Amino acid sequence: MKKENIKDMLDRPLRDLRISVIDRCNLRCQYCMPADKEYTFLPKDELLSFEEITRTAAVFAELGVKKIRLTGGEPLLRRDLPTLVHMLSQINGINDIALTTNGILLPKQAKALKEAGVKRVNISLDSINDSLFKLINGRGIGTKPVIDGIRAAKEAGFETKVNMVVKKGMNDDQIIPMAEFCLEEKVQLRYIEFMDVGTTNDWKMDKVITKKDIFKQLNERFDLEPLNPDYFGEVAKKYRYKGTDIMVGFITSVSESFCGSCTRARLSANGHVYTCLFSESGHDIKELLRSTSEDEPLRERIVSIWNHRRDRYSDERTEATAKQRKKIEMSYIGG
Repeated sequence: MKKENIKDMLDRPLRDLRISVIDRCNLRCQYCMPADKEYTFLPKDELLSFEEITRTAAVFAELGVKKIRLTGGEPLLRRDLPTLVHMLSQINGINDIALTTNGILLPKQAKALKEAGVKRVNISLDSINDSLFKLINGRGIGTKPVIDGIRAAKEAGFETKVNMVVKKGMNDDQIIPMAEFCLEEKVQLRYIEFMDVGTTNDWKMDKVITKKDIFKQLNERFDLEPLNPDYFGEVAKKYRYKGTDIMVGFITSVSESFCGSCTRARLSANGHVYTCLFSESGHDIKELLRSTSEDEPLRERIVSIWNHRRDRYSDERTEATAKQRKKIEMSYIGG
């Protein structure tokens, strides 16, 4: 099949690929690795190599993917990550490489990642209160290493955003302090509704602070004006602090589903393709990658996976389904 016709194989757009490069982390958090749980990490030979990741990403690019985001676990724990970034940046059609990280290792790696081709960085910080942040991450790590990472990202020239997962009774008193901090740092803050990702974060609907509730608090303190989406399938609902160019965003997977406009696929560190953050299982392509050097079987497999997706979990979620359904953990699938 001619390359210009390859995208016609898909019955809906595919624009964004999330790649989890490692399942390890140096923090534990409410989504990924709660502090009271134990984990068995993947052996090295089960992880996709840089060459396998790049080959897969190139096939996705032929099918329409323009943007790649590297996630984990904590992606900065993957040795020689700038090498992978450089390899991905050479793929025809890929015009944006981003990274989601807890930021702790950014002061050492930001310059190399920028030179390799990373354009944007999202850094997770759920509280600006040092004592509370130590409690949340379960490792006694304070806010300073993360703040140093935010500043290193800005200094390196990345478009920098801060992600805050808001959970009622845990850090909802940090909504305004985090906004004030990000305004002072001149970075975009994105509030993320507490979601039932995986099965270990003890999710309950009554622990969710919705976008509506967060916006009400913010609008009492700041003057916000809405912004239009930059592209089809953009997840964040965005606003701007009036009189500035600083934005604030909301990820509303619980209260305002965006399943109908999803253009995102995910590749796990061990070579499984997932078509939804809330998937119960993935589609193994690692065996295919390692059994043939031909890309056509891989392309056909990815097309079949994408065209048969029926993911509408955020539309269908209830308290009961959240408890009954066994979903893949965030440490394997990434954000």
